[in-house]
Amino acid sequence: MSEQKPNNNKKKLHKDLDWEHPLSSEEKFYLRGPARLPKELLRAFKVFLESARGFIKFRRVSNCITVFGSARFHEEHKYYKLARRMGQILAENNFSVMTGGGPGIMEAANRGAKDKGGQTIGCNIRIPQEQYPNRYLDKWITFDYFFVRKVMLTKHSRGFIVMPGGFGTLDELFEMATLIQTEKINNFPVVLMGTEYWQPLFNFMINTMAREGTIDINDATKIKITDSPEEAIDFIRDYQ
Repeated sequence: MSEQKPNNNKKKLHKDLDWEHPLSSEEKFYLRGPARLPKELLRAFKVFLESARGFIKFRRVSNCITVFGSARFHEEHKYYKLARRMGQILAENNFSVMTGGGPGIMEAANRGAKDKGGQTIGCNIRIPQEQYPNRYLDKWITFDYFFVRKVMLTKHSRGFIVMPGGFGTLDELFEMATLIQTEKINNFPVVLMGTEYWQPLFNFMINTMAREGTIDINDATKIKITDSPEEAIDFIRDYQ
């Protein structure tokens, strides 16, 4: 029997994702069910402190667009380049650029804004493989709790640009779609950048979800899909 060769894929992935760091014990256990009341109250207080820190840190952020997208694209990737151009266009139109604060698409959008002298904001998160704050941020916070982070990414924004991404990006996209559908936020433009990437998902919303009645057709058609940063900025301005 031939000797089985070790699988180096995981090792290579970890080498590529050189911003990774381990979770703390608090992050691993806070969603594992009920705990003793004093510990739960302590966690509630931590959530309050994290929220308050965000409100204070970002209190002067204005005219802001949030850009979502994958942390896994490097600077030679077409979507990194597209996000960087999007950041430049936003800054040229006097928008601040808020992202999740990490590498990949987030870095690209912040980098593009800095190319044009724009303001950049990051809502970083502590997770196992991703991420440390990118170097193109004017101000940022690293959060422990995803839900607090998403509040900050939404609260200060006038619109959302969603670049290609994974589970986290889909979570953010559908969170925004739900808030708009339920009128928790109003007149918020959502742009999907990358037609080839997003068209199958959009088709699913139109041809399956809307047809089955789980969403209204208008819920999907409010979303703009494009490959053009110029079209995206026009849509945002016209929508507002």
